[in-house]
Amino acid sequence: MNTIPYSLKSVMLLLWSITLFACGDNYKNKQQLSLKDDQPFSRGKEINLKYTDSGKVVTNLIAATLIDYSNYNFPYREFPDGIEVRFWEDGDMSTVTSDYAIQYGETGMIDLRENVVLITSDSLVLKADQLYWDQKNQWVFTDQPYQIKFKDGSYNDGARFDSSQDFTVFLSRKNSGVQLVDQEKKIEEDEK
Repeated sequence: MNTIPYSLKSVMLLLWSITLFACGDNYKNKQQLSLKDDQPFSRGKEINLKYTDSGKVVTNLIAATLIDYSNYNFPYREFPDGIEVRFWEDGDMSTVTSDYAIQYGETGMIDLRENVVLITSDSLVLKADQLYWDQKNQWVFTDQPYQIKFKDGSYNDGARFDSSQDFTVFLSRKNSGVQLVDQEKKIEEDEK
């Protein structure tokens, strides 16, 4: 009877174990191998995502279609049929809608296109052909035509702007509009 020595059995078992585990533990790589080069990671229909903080809904994203390209080297999510996002802060709701949107995961940029409408809880209304939102720097901007109506009734039509996301800093270029000035407050400031 021909027997394999104990040390050879141990080495074979060790090699077999290494081979078995070396092939199998990276699930994401396996998924990518099964995808064609130009295919998205996933697709979703009738999306209704709710983000909560301390048990309260703070953001609600609604979209007819979501295409997830997180398997690409520069990952992004596309909303080809439009998007509606509702934000709550201190119980007050603001909304933004557009006919198309794309979110870039690594940079935190969101690109909203076609019929972009932003309505804040304090009645600011912004309409634009395109609007970028830099989530990391809390900044919004566009290089496309826009119209904005502030809560005091003043308005601005322009070619492009940069602003903090709360619109406390607003820089506009090539614009026309009406700014309402509180005369009593102006006189008080001038007297100081």
